[in-house]
Amino acid sequence: MHNVLENLEIDELNKIDLDTEYEQAKKDSNFKAITKNLKLKDDVLKKYTSILEECSGEYEHCKNCKGLLDCLNKVEGFCYLPVNSNGNLSFTYKPCKYKEAMDKKNKHLDNVKFFNTPEYVKDASLDSIYKTDKNRFQVINYLMDFLDEYEDKKQSKGLYLHGNFGCGKTYLIAAIFNELAKSGNKSSIIFWPEFLRQAFYEDFKEKFEYVKKVPLLLIDDIGAEGLTDWNRDEILCPLLQYRMDNNLTTFFTSNLNMKELESHLSNSKSGVDEVKAKRIISRIEQLTTDLEMISKNLRK
Repeated sequence: MHNVLENLEIDELNKIDLDTEYEQAKKDSNFKAITKNLKLKDDVLKKYTSILEECSGEYEHCKNCKGLLDCLNKVEGFCYLPVNSNGNLSFTYKPCKYKEAMDKKNKHLDNVKFFNTPEYVKDASLDSIYKTDKNRFQVINYLMDFLDEYEDKKQSKGLYLHGNFGCGKTYLIAAIFNELAKSGNKSSIIFWPEFLRQAFYEDFKEKFEYVKKVPLLLIDDIGAEGLTDWNRDEILCPLLQYRMDNNLTTFFTSNLNMKELESHLSNSKSGVDEVKAKRIISRIEQLTTDLEMISKNLRK
């Protein structure tokens, strides 16, 4: 009997402490703001006083936030808030206006798949391409014409773009792909040397099937790979053959011109095979227009 009375006294003290804590919390304007529209009784709300106080703290952060870089909440771009779920209180993370704006801005990137490409390529845009070097004008004009033509026809010849290291070849084409993605066009950019190094990974077949069939493809830095008969004859050749047969637009970037690429493709560890190299070059020529761009190294 003594223990029962003791437990009742403890429960009563806890209830008093909870009531006091809840009444104190209600004095905070943020606490009042986030609970006002819940339309739940105090008896329900007071059980979650500490969590609601946490929510009011995050709400305060959001009121004074100037952008995602200033976010002070536990999950960047989200505010932890209470929700009335059929008369019960639950909690959820809601994106802030800055997170929603960023997601909307980057939504088009769902249409571009990147395989082993540098992060800066993913952010490539027409607004930020380097336009002050006249040596780049021919390529930029070609790509702008391509952009208009592809939007109309959905099929067009790609580009074999070769030139010096770091002159922005990949960035230019990525900017075009990202722009086309805004109107729902699917594309993919693969860094060719690394793509081949993953040929024995479990998911490679799935990746290969995707890049083989994607409407727009950039094979980046071809000629920089360690050549083997197998990656030339069993990966590159079938890939190009399929895309040629199905009129799928294909781009290439390389530090090698077409003649140098042919020489590279003919020399493998097993010897020289000029015939197979010429076959691949023939497919590239069918798929692309050949342009050179020599410009300053933008990566310095």
